[in-house]
This record gives sequence, structure tokens and C-alpha cells, in this order.
Amino acid sequence: MAEGVRIDKWLWSVRLFKTRTDAAEACKGNRVLVNGVAVKPSREVRAGEVVSVRRMPVVYSFRILELVATRQPAKNVPRYVEDVTPQEERDKLEMARAGAFAVRDRGMGRPTKKERRDIEELLEEFGGDFDEE
Repeated sequence: MAEGVRIDKWLWSVRLFKTRTDAAEACKGNRVLVNGVAVKPSREVRAGEVVSVRRMPVVYSFRILELVATRQPAKNVPRYVEDVTPQEERDKLEMARAGAFAVRDRGMGRPTKKERRDIEELLEEFGGDFDEE
């Protein structure tokens, strides 16, 4: 294989992004780091480097095991990438999922004024300022 592969192509190849364009846009938006440094889509990566992808609220980290430039079937992905995301980051995802308990059923529409007040009261009971960032 070649010396290196473009980061946007590698991210797409190992199925971290659905399209190569999505991967390139993530790089341009500083949501992709290689060894802790924000990179451009054209940056070439090598085996052994750690790639971090920020998808709110979690920063996922992956170690490159082997380079690949073509889209791989999902069953082959573990051959090319190792998930090294710290447990603290995974806990953030679980907390976000637990915080989504106020989900409304599909077709219910917007909450009425009374329902909104009830929801706000319930959130206050759980002791938190749950405003979005």
C-alpha cells in the first residue's frame, strides 16, 4: 500500500462517515484530530496514528491499524481500525441518552403551555439547568 492515505478517504473507507464529502466537511470544521491536531481533508495518515472524531457530545478515538483507500464492508472494519475511546467519553453518551426521557411520541405535535410547564417543573426536580449549549 502507499505511504499514506488522505484522512477524508480513510474515514469514509472505514465507515466512520457515510460519504467522503461528510468526512471532508468534518475535517474542515475542525471536528477531526490526528494525534491531537486538527487536520485538513488532504492530510495523509499512517498506521499507528490516533484519529479523534468529535460528534457531540462525545469525542470518539480510533487507532489506525492498517491503511485502506476503498470502502470496506462493515465486517472488515475491525481489521483496519481499533476503537480506543476512553470510558469517560462513552459515559457522556449514556448520560445524554438518559437525559432524553422527555421524548414525545410521533404525531403528538408541540407541547401545550401546560405540558411545557409540567416538563420544566419535572426537569427542575431533577436538579439541573438543562439548557442547550
